[in-house]
Amino acid sequence: MIEVGKSAMRQIKDIHLSRYACYLIMQNADPSKKVVALGQTYFAIQTRRQELQDQLLEDRKRVFLRNEVSSQNKHLFHTSARAGVRNYGMFTNYGYMGLYGGLKSQDIAQKKKLKKHQSVLDHMGSEELAANLFRATQTDAKLQRDNVKGEACANDAHFMIGKKVRETIKELGGTMPENLPVADGVSKAKKRLEKDDSKKLS
Repeated sequence: MIEVGKSAMRQIKDIHLSRYACYLIMQNADPSKKVVALGQTYFAIQTRRQELQDQLLEDRKRVFLRNEVSSQNKHLFHTSARAGVRNYGMFTNYGYMGLYGGLKSQDIAQKKKLKKHQSVLDHMGSEELAANLFRATQTDAKLQRDNVKGEACANDAHFMIGKKVRETIKELGGTMPENLPVADGVSKAKKRLEKDDSKKLS
């Protein structure tokens, strides 16, 4: 019951709003009203908090995958050497060309507007890193499973695996890796995680 006059009362219904409904109302209401201004501030803070949490989640995935790619590339280097690869840079580019539609490492860096000293792997997001990790692990497995011998055959195998990964991304409706957004340096992601971990400990 609410008071509608000096002595009159009227019954009204309570309405339960979802969080999203509250957000929409606050965003479209008059901010000169105190309750609306408070609501808008609340949602702005919560949105920023969520953005920071999403960033930290992506940072953790990136740092983990970057380390995995680094480890797998070392393993692939030894496996490819046993297969007869002498020019590992060229071998790596064959994998990139398969996955990136013909682009070599330097082409990818140029397309993503990276500087000469910046590593393409250090500026990949988690989705792109995962695609490259899959390429590397599957190439490693194929070289060993099929007992691939000879540099040319190893290069062809790497290209074919990269191309298969690309085709799978396309079939799933995903974004081609060369068109994925450039991430800031993985070292910055590590610093953000270190800062967040130190906050939790303090």
